[in-house]
Amino acid sequence: MLIDDRLYGEADVEPVLSDLIRSEAVQRLKGVHQGGASFLVHPGWNITRFEHSLGVMLLIRQLGGSLEEQIAGLLHDVSHTAFSHVVDDVFNIENEDYHEQIFATWVSHSAIPEILHTYGFNHEELLDDDRKWTLLERPAPALCADRIDYTLRDSFAYGFANKDEIATFLQTGLTVFAGEICCTSIEAAEWFTDLYYKEVIGFFMNPLNLYGLDTVSSVLKQALEMELISVQDVLKTDDELLAVLKQDSRLHSQLDRLTTAKQHVKQGNPDDFTFHKTLKTRNIDPSVIHQGDKTPASALSENVRRMKERAADKMKKGAFVKVTE
Repeated sequence: MLIDDRLYGEADVEPVLSDLIRSEAVQRLKGVHQGGASFLVHPGWNITRFEHSLGVMLLIRQLGGSLEEQIAGLLHDVSHTAFSHVVDDVFNIENEDYHEQIFATWVSHSAIPEILHTYGFNHEELLDDDRKWTLLERPAPALCADRIDYTLRDSFAYGFANKDEIATFLQTGLTVFAGEICCTSIEAAEWFTDLYYKEVIGFFMNPLNLYGLDTVSSVLKQALEMELISVQDVLKTDDELLAVLKQDSRLHSQLDRLTTAKQHVKQGNPDDFTFHKTLKTRNIDPSVIHQGDKTPASALSENVRRMKERAADKMKKGAFVKVTE
C-alpha cells in the first residue's frame, strides 16, 4: 500500500499496516476531527485523527522505529471519541485522556486483534503499555512522535509554518539518541519550541476554537441529560453525532450559531468577557544533543526559557472570550 502524506511524502507500507489502515476502526478516524469542534467555526481547521495517526506512524518510520512501534503509532488514537477532546470537557476529564481510559476496551471490540494475530502479533503485548514505545510517547516536556506530528501538521495547515521550514526540521533537526527523539541543535530546538507555543496559544486558546469547544460541550451535556444520546454515542463520527443532535430543534439552533462564530466571537479581557476558559497545561523542552549527550534546551537557551515562562503564564491565566449578538 502506497501512502502519500503532506509532510513525509510517499511510503510503501507493510501488509499488516495496510490491513490496519483499511480496517473500519482506523477508517472511522477520517470522521473525527483532531481540533474537536474547531472545524464547525472555521472550515479550514479540519485536520482529522486519521491523517494525524498516519503521520505519527510515518514519523516513527522515518526515525528508524520498529514495525511494532509503527503499528502502535498508527493505532494510538483509534479510540478517540467524536469531537476528540471536547468529550473530555463534557465528562470533566482533567487530563484530557478519556480516549486512553477506554482504549483497551475499544480495541478488544474491533477487528484489530484479529488483524494483528494474522501477522503474528499479540495486540495486548503491542498496545497495552505505550511507555515501551519511547519514540511514540514521552511525558511532557519531552519530544515524541505524537507531539511533533500534531504540532507540525497543524502548523502547516493553519499557517504557522511553511513546508520548507518543516522539511528542513524533519531532515536535519531531529535525531534519536538512547531511544529518545532529540534536536540536533539549539536552533532546531528554539524553532520547534516557538512553533509549539504558537499552536498552544494561537490555536488551542484561540477564542473561536474555545467558543466551538464550549458550545458543543454544552450541547452534548444537554443531549445526555435529555437522553437524546447515550455515552456510547460519543463513539460515532463527528457528522453521525451531529445528525443525532440536530434532531432537537433547540440544540440545532445552538449548533447553527457556530457557522457565524467569526461575526460574534472575539478576544475578551478580565473586565469584559462572556466566559473564561483554561485548558490542560502544555509545555515543551526538547532535549538537544550537546557535547555528546542530551541536554534540555532550556539549560542551553535563554530563548527557550523565556518562551516556556511566557506560555506558562498565559496558560495559567486562561483565555477570556467575548460573544456578541
